[in-house]
Amino acid sequence: RTSTSGSSSSHGGITADKSHKTTLLGEDKSAGGVVWAPIKSLERATEKVLRNYKGDVSRLTDVCRDTLVFETPEDIANCLQALLDDPQFVVVQVKNRMSRGYDSRSTAGYRNVLVNLRVVSETTTYFGVDTHVAELQLVLASVMAIKSVKGHSRYIQFRNVRGE
Repeated sequence: RTSTSGSSSSHGGITADKSHKTTLLGEDKSAGGVVWAPIKSLERATEKVLRNYKGDVSRLTDVCRDTLVFETPEDIANCLQALLDDPQFVVVQVKNRMSRGYDSRSTAGYRNVLVNLRVVSETTTYFGVDTHVAELQLVLASVMAIKSVKGHSRYIQFRNVRGE
């Protein structure tokens, strides 16, 4: 696990810079690493709370979210186990969208392992954010390689037709 104390860091061939949505060495999404996501917009957060959660804002758990990209399913499993073993992470929920039994029609074919978690440490407790639930997507590099802006636009249309 790489920790960053500033706005940017570099470790193991990955450059992490939170000012950009995606910063991977060489900008190759299939290379693995971190895909920083912006905070969910107020418009989308409101839309999701009303469409999916019948106004219950406490169910919105992806305002803060990031993606980790892996080469193999085993790498994803190892990361998930590390999260479960780390006492500073409280895993609230895991959605295994890579399971053979998962019907990917509900996500337009997109597959990942989605982890909702809380970070509980002296610092997060001091600042009162230890109860905040964030989203971490664990995804294969082969899936990221075919994900595109155009593909995401199609997904938004798909989601809107479904009323999500």
